[in-house]
Amino acid sequence: MADLRMTERAAQLAEQVLAGDLRLGARLIRDLDDQTALAERVLKALWPHTGLAFILGVTGNPGAGKSTVVDSLIAYYRKLGKRVGVVAIDPSSPFSGGAILGDRIRMQRHALDEGVFIRSLASRGHLGGLSRSTGEIVAVLDAMGFEIVIIETVGVGQGEVDVVALADTKVVVTVPGLGDEVQAIKAGILEIADVLVVNKADREGADRTVRDLLTMLELRHAEAPLGPDFPSSEVEIIRTVAVRGEGIGELATAIQRHQEKTANLAPIRRARRARRELRDALLDRCAQLVDRVLSENTQWVDQVQRREIDPYSVSDRLLQELLQSATSGNAPYPRSA
Repeated sequence: MADLRMTERAAQLAEQVLAGDLRLGARLIRDLDDQTALAERVLKALWPHTGLAFILGVTGNPGAGKSTVVDSLIAYYRKLGKRVGVVAIDPSSPFSGGAILGDRIRMQRHALDEGVFIRSLASRGHLGGLSRSTGEIVAVLDAMGFEIVIIETVGVGQGEVDVVALADTKVVVTVPGLGDEVQAIKAGILEIADVLVVNKADREGADRTVRDLLTMLELRHAEAPLGPDFPSSEVEIIRTVAVRGEGIGELATAIQRHQEKTANLAPIRRARRARRELRDALLDRCAQLVDRVLSENTQWVDQVQRREIDPYSVSDRLLQELLQSATSGNAPYPRSA
């Protein structure tokens, strides 16, 4: 009976979210980040209504002005009448695990615009520049009717490549004056770029940065296509001074060109995104199960601590018993070491 009531409540909440209730949508996003059971039921009900939004990923070096670029893009798209959702991944506090909310502060001018929804998420130690719940929050914004969803990554350097699996177009932002720009972005981030942005282009060294990027793109093109979507020879480099809105129109046009030129690859991107979503859901379920097993069978931890058995043998045994339990229909996890 309780399960039926929860299902009915989830269906009711899903209808309200689909109707555009921003307050309820914000609460659902918070509950998804907290991994509540009701939020998951609501997301299940929303799922058939997703897959319509254009997802734009923005990543790059710390201090490159990603948030300012995103803020200017929001203003540009709003002038076109587009509804824009933003998922800004902030570094986590090492004490509370919460987000510092710096991105939301920088985009404050859009706070009262009902056509803009900005959500800051804590990375909570998740590698790859995204938060664990990023894909779920994107799905909620998609279901709420936001035509463009922008994902801004943490800005931690060369490991921010998870955005590839979620975004239709990836924008990499760099800036003059970081030293050796080629060394700063050549590994990891450069390979995922569909559009490269040299922000703060009024600074000294902007021309050199553009030349360095062109050189890197030439080298990459000589070796292989730059990523699965687009050859490196067609990656555009756009100069911007985002704080003044300069170059933002050109950037939006470059994004549109990439979207049009790769329209035939949309099924591949959707399949890649679905694989990522399924993989994340499976890993999340497995992590919850493993935590439950270890909390209820502390003797395994004790045996590893006393060096009576190694963690690899325990893991192998645990996986084997979990599989046997699943196929036999018995307990969902082994009860003894």
